[in-house]
Amino acid sequence: MSPRRNRPKGADPSGGDDRSGRYGGFQSSESWQGEEWNIRHVPGASAQGKSYRCPGCDQLIPDGVPHVVAWPDHSGVDERRHWHKACWNAKDRRTTRVQRSRNAPRF
Repeated sequence: MSPRRNRPKGADPSGGDDRSGRYGGFQSSESWQGEEWNIRHVPGASAQGKSYRCPGCDQLIPDGVPHVVAWPDHSGVDERRHWHKACWNAKDRRTTRVQRSRNAPRF
């Protein structure tokens, strides 16, 4: 008896989709405020043990929560920011000044 195939016939034998990122999810690009932005959707399983602060709402994104990583195309990955999916989708409806508490860290 032959072992079961784990991928469909005709699949790429290298096992990679050129749109998938290093940590899973898929990467795309979109235009926002006159710039091209790279967008990577991060599944919750890839975000285990890490928490980030969303620049859209200034709240923590707990570990294990699916979210979006976005950075301007011209600047590279040093400018990556982790957003809640809803905050990224509402980025045009948000105000430009986020009110922080006195002791909140500034990113």
